Amino acid sequence: MTTALALELVRRAVLLTLMVAGPLLIAGLLVGVLVGLLQAVTQLQEQTLTFIPKVLVIGLLTVALMPWMLRQVMQYLIEILRSLPSLVA
Repeated sequence: MTTALALELVRRAVLLTLMVAGPLLIAGLLVGVLVGLLQAVTQLQEQTLTFIPKVLVIGLLTVALMPWMLRQVMQYLIEILRSLPSLVA
């Protein structure tokens, strides 16, 4: 295995991780900002208030996107396993 091939595999793995985790992270960020704005407007400074909406949104989004996420990871795994013989040589 060459250095270039190893770097390409790592690059693709990082991109897959960002692509799969990105929607969940963005949703958590948006919910946090919206709850923060709501807290600023109402002057309600309860620290635990952001936890429940984030957990609910991320949980629902995870359930909704799970088939797509699994498909992406499985495609990457199948590509890696198919190219395994050429990686050894």
